[in-house]
Amino acid sequence: MLGLKSEKIDCCAKGCMLYYKDNSADIECRFCHEPRYVPRKPRIGNHKDIPIKRMFYMSITPRLKRLYASTETAAQMRWHQHNISSSGSLRHPSDGEAWNHFDAKYPNFVNEPRNVRFGLCSDGFTPYIQASSTPYSCWPIVVTLYNLPPEMCMTKPFMFLTCLIPGPSNPKANIDVYLQPLIDELKQLWSEGALTYEISMKQNFVTRATLMWTINDFPTYGVLSGWSTQEEVKKGFTKNRVVKDEPPPILTGEEVWGWVHNIPRVIDNAHSKLSGYGVSHNWTKRSIFWDLPYWKDNLLRHNLDVMHIEKNFFDNVFNAVMNVKNKTKDNEKARMDLAIICQRSDLELVPHNNGKMKKPKANYCLTSSEANKFCKWIKELKMSDGYASNLARCADVNRGQMNGMKSHDCHVFMECLLPFLFSSLPDHVWKPLTELSQFFKGLCSNTLRHDELVKLGENIPFIMCKLERTFPPGFFDSMEHLPIHLPYEAKLGGPVQYRWMYPFERMMGDFKRTVKNKARVEGSICAKLNDAVTTTLSISNQLGRPSGKAQTHWLSDAERSAFLHSNSILEEDPISQTRIHGEFPEWFRAYAIDKENGVTDPNLLSLAWGPNSMGKKTINSGVYVKGVTGGGEDDFYGVIQHIFELEYYKLPHKVALFYCQWFDPRRNRGTKVHPQYDIVDIKMNRKYDLYDPFIIAQKSRQVYYVPDPEM
Repeated sequence: MLGLKSEKIDCCAKGCMLYYKDNSADIECRFCHEPRYVPRKPRIGNHKDIPIKRMFYMSITPRLKRLYASTETAAQMRWHQHNISSSGSLRHPSDGEAWNHFDAKYPNFVNEPRNVRFGLCSDGFTPYIQASSTPYSCWPIVVTLYNLPPEMCMTKPFMFLTCLIPGPSNPKANIDVYLQPLIDELKQLWSEGALTYEISMKQNFVTRATLMWTINDFPTYGVLSGWSTQEEVKKGFTKNRVVKDEPPPILTGEEVWGWVHNIPRVIDNAHSKLSGYGVSHNWTKRSIFWDLPYWKDNLLRHNLDVMHIEKNFFDNVFNAVMNVKNKTKDNEKARMDLAIICQRSDLELVPHNNGKMKKPKANYCLTSSEANKFCKWIKELKMSDGYASNLARCADVNRGQMNGMKSHDCHVFMECLLPFLFSSLPDHVWKPLTELSQFFKGLCSNTLRHDELVKLGENIPFIMCKLERTFPPGFFDSMEHLPIHLPYEAKLGGPVQYRWMYPFERMMGDFKRTVKNKARVEGSICAKLNDAVTTTLSISNQLGRPSGKAQTHWLSDAERSAFLHSNSILEEDPISQTRIHGEFPEWFRAYAIDKENGVTDPNLLSLAWGPNSMGKKTINSGVYVKGVTGGGEDDFYGVIQHIFELEYYKLPHKVALFYCQWFDPRRNRGTKVHPQYDIVDIKMNRKYDLYDPFIIAQKSRQVYYVPDPEM
């Protein structure tokens, strides 16, 4: 296995402890006294004890050594040192304040650019569907590397599964128990390091490592940090009073450590609620991450996951505007709050003749006919290939609903489609929703600027206030509050693409597909992963070579004559030429598919099926360039009609040109731009008059055109 092995560690059946290090010889839990092994009937002879519960741990040190022993990755591990942003923009975690603050705090660590920086993610997933009311839940712990360039960061080869926490349920606060082997290895990599050979510089060095932060959804955020995200005391609403209180100060690492250093740890079997919990604080434990000697010096210890925040926020807005039954937060209870908290008599419940209360239609809700038109518009929507999933599958035109939208579908809706979808709503509703869309779009940019983050941080409280004046109080919970903190975290950690859960969710989807043995979920995942890792991180992969010395063999006259006069060589199909010109594709497909002919080559089978002719509802011909005319700069939008490739004499260079049909770029004639939100409206029946069709492919950007949803 090239040193990339997994370690099996027995666990307490209730998750109280690991049979690990000093406790490796125990036969029962020292806290709950549950037995370690499955009780067995006495038998004659030796028999192997079977643990009731077991976790898998995969060390990260051997995988780091493999990265430095590979010519493809060794030099890339120093990318962060030689590519520091000079323009003040944030394009990598190394440009963020948290990275630079850590550099200033630990200069000895920075002096060796090959030292490694990690991020950690944990989340549960259900590996298979089952009929029981309590599905099996497995919890992987994944770490990712940040030394690498952007195109390699957050990709599967550089995301390491370290712990597989066994099910069947959420470990909750006991997750610290299962993290002990990882924390011990991280402490060793920080204090002692690991002797490593670096092939690009052809020298040995001692590599050290640090954990920068964790990446989780909001419930797991509370589990890992030790600060409960479930509020025990509801904060009251303020009516008819202006609040001028300053926001609470951001605590330093030393101040937080002052809070938690006396709080007991879960690994010491501390499960009771602390004094003052829910009143003066929400601490439930001292997180095991505080055992890392540098943890208090990290500016950003736990990230708010933009993926889940954006999805949950969009779901709440979308369900309220579409008035989705049993999903909208604009329900009867929310309307009852209006009479107590707000002054919106037009939205309060009205008594009906049958004795029930009727909920008046709000001006932020679409009618049934508008919802049906909306779903029909989604059915006919065409976007660029690979830009989004098939959104048409989610649209139910008859019921006027959207079902089964994934996180990335909500991402596309929130940042791109929301201003168009709800353009029929009144301005006091449409404008804050559009500003919310542009907030997330700006936050999720690949490159961020400090001045833009300052504007985002200043604008989001006003956006929230506008939404609070539109939607009922029951619409707002902690998830709607979290966007206020996102610009500050982006300032510390850099672009959100390195700190959200999309890559980890895709990785967990791969884990789910590898489960073949439902009785041994963790073992099945671990076995498959070891096979993949030894291939991906192998430093000795070579093409097969014949053994022994090559020899030359000359055919004798008899062998040559027998070969040339063989029936299989001389036999000729008299209609082969006809088949080649007219019937070959159909004949070849039928021949290759027939299992009796033994065609197993995947390339031949792929050719037999023919080219992919599936009808895709995508459009890939839209282009945009920034043009310069006599009157100044104009944004040119068009569609590609032809593609030319120019090849120059005696030069290997080729130039790709797009032949385009342009729409009229003149403002307020062919193109209109919203003065506040920069939304571009193009009249596609007005064409550009001048003959200027050619552009260099590298100078263009791909766009898609969304029709006006006439609702």
